[in-house]
Amino acid sequence: MNKLDRRNFLKATGAVALGSAMPLQFAFGADGKLTVGFIYVGPRDDFGYNQAHAQAAAAIKKMPGVKVIEEERVPETVAVQKSMQAMIAQDGAGLIFPTSFGYFDPHVIKVAEQNPKVRFAHCGGLWTKGKHPVNAGSFFGYIEECQYLNGVVAGHMSKTKKLGFVAAKPIPQVLRNINAFALGAQSVDPSITVRVIFTGDWSLPVKEAEAANSLIDQKCDVLTCHVDGPKVIVETAEKRGAMTCGYHASQARLAPKGYLTGAEWDWVTPYTVFVKGALEGRPMTNFLRGGLKEGFVKMSPYGPAVTAKAKANADQVKAKMLAGQYPIFKGPLKDNTGKTVIPAGVVQQQTAIELESMNYLVAGVIGQV
Repeated sequence: MNKLDRRNFLKATGAVALGSAMPLQFAFGADGKLTVGFIYVGPRDDFGYNQAHAQAAAAIKKMPGVKVIEEERVPETVAVQKSMQAMIAQDGAGLIFPTSFGYFDPHVIKVAEQNPKVRFAHCGGLWTKGKHPVNAGSFFGYIEECQYLNGVVAGHMSKTKKLGFVAAKPIPQVLRNINAFALGAQSVDPSITVRVIFTGDWSLPVKEAEAANSLIDQKCDVLTCHVDGPKVIVETAEKRGAMTCGYHASQARLAPKGYLTGAEWDWVTPYTVFVKGALEGRPMTNFLRGGLKEGFVKMSPYGPAVTAKAKANADQVKAKMLAGQYPIFKGPLKDNTGKTVIPAGVVQQQTAIELESMNYLVAGVIGQV
């Protein structure tokens, strides 16, 4: 088991939130504080997914009545069960945030069943009523809204009309991002294609560098990604003169010339919902979602290379998203095998539960699930 590292309410107005019927009671620590544990699959300074969570955890530390403990580099195996049990037994944790996708099933579910007085808020899992423990829940953000905006900017900036996407695994959350990025770019120019390379895991720096180089060799002049740490991809693109759209957190200082903008998480918003709920003894929130409007996600500032036309187009689309008037996935929509996945006249808003099980790549995306 890895060694533990001891080192006013944000309303998610309009967010999708479902709670248990009964309040969940738990014991506060001996110091009278709520101990909140955060578990990361990678390092907290990865310029990506784990860093975005760690930055939000740092904000939670400042809340009155809260003590924060953290553990990093915990794999998506039984190791995370040991980490959660240790936080409960050794530190008296009353709320735990296991932040990586693969932690949920079976690990979070099993430990939640064994510890009914502890709350578990998992990032990305699909909590199901009647199937999963009521002291567990899941949260996520409609980050595809930002990836769509990344695509709009990339569509304006690309000269080759070939974009590249480095992805870890073909799970629904990743596929939503790939498809949204492609659709955003195609809203600028329908002829644009997106080439996808799956590396197979969340953090494989060597494979990520190889994928980035391969995409650039294929004339992709703008890259983005869905891996835990975009650092290697962004730096590789910058060295080779390609442009990038970031993900998770800002990587702007890694690519002063080629960084265009990025899709960032603002985990402070959902974290605060769960922490405040626990402190106030309110029912456990089992299913929480939100997007740009609710403050779950945000865009990186535009880089110096972005044109005025690209900014204006992206800002216009963003304004419509904030007003709830810009669904990304609507029919008629075909996948890259020619199959209709959303019929004409059908609109799947970002809140549509069907999107949580997406299993296709849209037309114009070169790659396989």
